[in-house]
Amino acid sequence: MRLWLESKWEGLRTSFWFVPTLMVTAAIALSLATIHLDRTFPEHNWIATLGWTYTRGPEGSRAVLSAVAGSMMTIASVTLSITVVALQLASSQFGPRLLRNFMGDRGSQVALGTFIATFAYCLLVLRAVNGQEGEQFVPHIAVTVGLLLSLASLGVLIYFIHHTAEAIQAENVIDSVSRELRRAIDRLYPECLGREADETSSPPGGPRPPEGFDRDSRPIPAPAGGYLQAIDVDRLMGLARQHDVILDVRRRPGKFVVEGSELVRAWPADRADDGLAEALGGAFYFGHRRTLRQDVEFAVDQLVEIAVRALSPGINDPFTAMNCVDRLGEALCTLAGRDMPSPYRYDDEGRLRVVADVSTAAGIVDASFHQIRQAARGDAAVTMRLLEAIAEVARAARAPDFRAALRRQADAIRRGGREGLADVIDRQELDRRHREAMQALGIEGEGAPTRPDAQDFAGR
Repeated sequence: MRLWLESKWEGLRTSFWFVPTLMVTAAIALSLATIHLDRTFPEHNWIATLGWTYTRGPEGSRAVLSAVAGSMMTIASVTLSITVVALQLASSQFGPRLLRNFMGDRGSQVALGTFIATFAYCLLVLRAVNGQEGEQFVPHIAVTVGLLLSLASLGVLIYFIHHTAEAIQAENVIDSVSRELRRAIDRLYPECLGREADETSSPPGGPRPPEGFDRDSRPIPAPAGGYLQAIDVDRLMGLARQHDVILDVRRRPGKFVVEGSELVRAWPADRADDGLAEALGGAFYFGHRRTLRQDVEFAVDQLVEIAVRALSPGINDPFTAMNCVDRLGEALCTLAGRDMPSPYRYDDEGRLRVVADVSTAAGIVDASFHQIRQAARGDAAVTMRLLEAIAEVARAARAPDFRAALRRQADAIRRGGREGLADVIDRQELDRRHREAMQALGIEGEGAPTRPDAQDFAGR
């Protein structure tokens, strides 16, 4: 239920209609309340005697409300136009995956909601103004509130223009994505799927899947297609204990799943009846796009996409790419100090229940550097920054697989750089940065060629 609510909230949060709808609803309630207050108190009520309310007649009130309502619709139209232009710019410069961040921006939603809500409020108050002889009624308090809302809307308009200009700057976009990445790392590592084996519950290393697992287990097909957004881990563990089976989850959040393809294998097959297969389908949540709830690599891919686009010939912005590399290095330093979750999960009695497909340190390191490394083969500045980031992460990394992945990327960056960089000075600097990365990894005496190659001689 919690994951279902989070999924629905994510859809509402990243929509342009939800917050404005709430604000319009509040404006309708406010108009009814202020009109009722005007009807309850006579025209010469104690608030009016203080000079705090609008005291013009019906015609003047109609003119004021009409002017405010008309101007609010004009401003709302301008706001939508600016928003569409910002979305187009973000899509072309940073990638379509970043549109989710802009659509979920609370400042833009509140600004649009303020203008539409003020328009709705003035329209409803306008219908209550009565100028007929003998039945004349002017809601002075309601008109005054409308004027206050119009002044507030002017302030919101100024804020919206400034906020939009700030939001489309590359540094702010990268910072926003990197904050989401850090929050995802804090939330998911280590991720609790049952609990890992320890000395008190199982032998060192814990029990592993039995021999012939694939042969004697039953495949459970995916009930739907799309991106696997989240797994209800509590439900998964509960079903495994209830049916006394071992579940091997073949897909992790962020992966695309074809409907009917193998999603889980349950062992032994004779306990995996149709009821279990149907119940397991409710533990997996699918959607048409990836989310950050249980997919830390999604934020990594967003930063990588910004960097690769910045390195494209059409944009050619290496400084944005280096900014992304810095943020990725920062995230990997944080991740290097966390325990990567084991794929084997046990219940309270120390019995293996779930074999999960989890993200590995090598996989996240490769996702962070692969595409940027390939796109930056001919860019000396970005290539050097990649090796600097690897050296920085290496000083924080302790796990052998993490360090092995960093070394593999450093060696690949050096090979690609020596092929892509034409100037001998750049290649010599590349070798020096590679040596520093190797030293940070605790590998001495590597990173430079034993003798200058033919390209170096040619460059001299």
